[in-house]
Amino acid sequence: MKKKIFNYLFIFVALLLVFQFVNSKRILDSYEGIIDKKEANFEKSITKYQDTISKLRDDVLRLSEFSVMNTEAALSYIEAEGYRVDELIPFVKDALYELNLVKGEEHPLIPYAALNGGKMMIDQIRILNHKWIIANFTDGKYWGEMFLTYSISEDKQLSFKVVESFLYPIN
Repeated sequence: MKKKIFNYLFIFVALLLVFQFVNSKRILDSYEGIIDKKEANFEKSITKYQDTISKLRDDVLRLSEFSVMNTEAALSYIEAEGYRVDELIPFVKDALYELNLVKGEEHPLIPYAALNGGKMMIDQIRILNHKWIIANFTDGKYWGEMFLTYSISEDKQLSFKVVESFLYPIN
């Protein structure tokens, strides 16, 4: 009788182990399938993000072409004149922005009067090289752009001259 109980117990344990093995194998295979899908999605995402990063790098390079900081000839000219680039560029920008604070209804450089009762003010500035600047201006509703030249006299006085400007029409 003891022998039969041990035989049944042995068969039961063997069946239980086989069931556990098959079930575990099926679970592992399904996890591997999920992991493979996640890896494939991850690879697609990596490729997509690498393409986006590459495009953004190209955009940055393209946009930095017309910048004083990326024009070696302009940097050399500024340094040859005895100025430090990291001090001159903020000095020029600050001087333009300070013109926004001039009292009165008209801006000293912007050749257009504000059309909505405010004051035209310089909004953004891009220094192209050692002589040229592009600036945006706005009164809050209307806006335009202008092309300026700048020079520094021997007595360290900064002067601006508007070469061309335009005001965008409202559609």
